[in-house]
Amino acid sequence: MKKDKGKIGEDIAVKFLSRKGYKILKRNYRYGHGEIDIIAMDKDVLIFVEVRMKLSDKFGSPEDSITIKKREQLKKIANAFIQMNDVNFSECRFDVIGITFKDGKFTINHIENAFQ
Repeated sequence: MKKDKGKIGEDIAVKFLSRKGYKILKRNYRYGHGEIDIIAMDKDVLIFVEVRMKLSDKFGSPEDSITIKKREQLKKIANAFIQMNDVNFSECRFDVIGITFKDGKFTINHIENAFQ
């Protein structure tokens, strides 16, 4: 179920970002033991996106579940992506998309530049 929920959340996030005009470069980019859910471009900004989905907000928001350890891991994977790919960008950032699914509806919270 966790993998299915993750894929559903990522599909929702991809549609959301695409509607905002972002160009999706990669999904589920793996490096070492980690993964970045979505890598996208918004004009000339390279964006690494972590997607979190929860079925309720009972124990906090989805975006609150991203630990310092996870942030450090995302930074390492992002650096690897930059070094291994010829992508033209002037800056990069880390975004978080939190999706809460409740009563048959979902809400999306897109935090741009969520951490450094």
